[in-house]
Amino acid sequence: MHPDLYRLLIALGIGAIIGAEREYRSKSAGLRTMIMVSLSSCLFTIMSLKIGVDSHDRIAANILTGLGFVGAGVIFKDENRISGITTATTIWMTAALGMAAGAGYEMLSLFATFIVLIVLIFLIYVQEKIEALSQARTYRIICPYQLKI
Repeated sequence: MHPDLYRLLIALGIGAIIGAEREYRSKSAGLRTMIMVSLSSCLFTIMSLKIGVDSHDRIAANILTGLGFVGAGVIFKDENRISGITTATTIWMTAALGMAAGAGYEMLSLFATFIVLIVLIFLIYVQEKIEALSQARTYRIICPYQLKI
């Protein structure tokens, strides 16, 4: 198999794995979005290496700039609560993983995908425990009292 096709397949798998986790949690950027982010980043990286531009880092910087706008689209503010930041950073990370695969760092991208999954799947339980500790609680103590005359 041609190395570039192999890299695209790895990017497809990475996007699918991360996207499946996001889809399972009913997030706005799910399976198809993460696959497209990973694949497009991989393809842009492959093309930047193939077309022989003087500065490969310009294409990488433009990938990240463009994805900054995509990530900003999934962040919402509602009164005093901001949501979507994890999804936005996951989009950013999925792009980085696709870029790594496209640049030929397949094992690095696969290992980093494993780390991302640990963060997304298992650390949510740690986060919930921390949030439970920081919640304000109101206690009401009732003492029956009878006045004796």
